[in-house]
Amino acid sequence: MKTQAMGWLAAAVVAAGLNASYHQGGMQWAHHIADRVTHNTEAVIALATGHADRFLAEAELAKAQDETSSCPFRAVMARVQRRLARSQARFDRFDDRIEARKEAQAARIETQRALMEARITKIHIPAAAMPPVVVALPKMDVCPRIHVNIPQIPRIKVPAPPVIRIDLPDPGTV
Repeated sequence: MKTQAMGWLAAAVVAAGLNASYHQGGMQWAHHIADRVTHNTEAVIALATGHADRFLAEAELAKAQDETSSCPFRAVMARVQRRLARSQARFDRFDDRIEARKEAQAARIETQRALMEARITKIHIPAAAMPPVVVALPKMDVCPRIHVNIPQIPRIKVPAPPVIRIDLPDPGTV
């Protein structure tokens, strides 16, 4: 039991070291294999789903990768182009899924509308025979009159004010 645990521990340490080396850019052969596997699977998926343009893009990227394996700058540029192409392919698949969901939702709505129309046409409202309504209004021979009493304010008699005369001396010349 102790020997087995030591073996697993040693395997974990080796795996961690290889993983760190891989992610720091070492082990170019592993990067090359991972990229080739990614291209192959992307190409197969594109071919299986009927997207010839994606298949062609993957084939061109694989060709470019083979051509640029001798120059480091070209290899980096090819890797960037591959990542961009993969991102575009993922976006296209996402866009296709959204479009398919919209179409499915539109189909469901159309189906529900058709079902509703079918139910409405099955509704039968029987005709009801209703006698006319007669309302008897009382006859009025005389036009009604309204009497309004407006009270008047009493008149107050005020005597005329007295006239007052004032004699002022002549101011003369100034």
